[in-house]
Amino acid sequence: MALSTKLIKKRIRSISNTKKITRAMEMVSAVKMRKSVNAVLASRAYARTAWEVVLNLAKRVNPEDHPLLTGHGETNKTAIILISSNRSLCGGFNSQIIAKVLALAGADDVDYIAIGQKGAEMLARGGKNIVAQFEKPDVITGAETVKPAIKMIIADFLTGKYTKVFVAYTDYISALTQKPEVLQLLPFQALQDSDLGSIGAKSQNKEESAFDTFEYVFEPNKTEILSQFLPLLIEIQLYQAMLESAASEHSARMMAMKNASSAATDMIADLTLMFNQARQAGITREIAEITGSKAALE
Repeated sequence: MALSTKLIKKRIRSISNTKKITRAMEMVSAVKMRKSVNAVLASRAYARTAWEVVLNLAKRVNPEDHPLLTGHGETNKTAIILISSNRSLCGGFNSQIIAKVLALAGADDVDYIAIGQKGAEMLARGGKNIVAQFEKPDVITGAETVKPAIKMIIADFLTGKYTKVFVAYTDYISALTQKPEVLQLLPFQALQDSDLGSIGAKSQNKEESAFDTFEYVFEPNKTEILSQFLPLLIEIQLYQAMLESAASEHSARMMAMKNASSAATDMIADLTLMFNQARQAGITREIAEITGSKAALE
């Protein structure tokens, strides 16, 4: 029984050390989550207003004059920009967005553009066609982070390589809730199931936008302004998707580490009870042996 108690004590020490690690990771993720959430909340109004500006302009021009509004691809090929994490230990964060993307793609001819190491690895294991992979920085400092990806997808869309371009990201709703979403970037669509910057829900009152209330004067003209603003809007939307995914990732990791710490606490309590029971049984047996030996000597 002495060996058994030694093994139990060893396991308790091992789990205690693991708990220290998960607790430290939980605290680090909590700090990162707060910073990411602040960035998301600060940028949502900007992303939403930019969307309303372009939506208003698009209503006032001929869509055929703008290939980013209609597209002219001769193939029926789709590109999906997948935003995932660089590291694991974040619960179902990566697996859920991958499942959402694969359900959307089905058996269609799809090219994937990966932002984040884990998503690229999961797509590669599934034999998917990854045409480009961009680094996902630990700290998203500004919209310049997404410029290389935006430049590539706009060029490919305008040349007719793709008829549609989507971005798959995880929408931050709360520390406990994150929702995988897929948003069509190109061609521009006025109505979608979800809009970036709408706090996890579809914008309800687009028709009540302030941009529809007044008649504006556009200089030099609506068409030229829209031509300049559409690429910027796409950049803003992808940047917002990066921010949403970052906040969701840190929230998911914080909760995963919190759950791991709680599970470790429960395991330590169970093992401590087992240790005490084993030690008590050993003491009881030793007393019985001593008593038996004494009786035999008498």
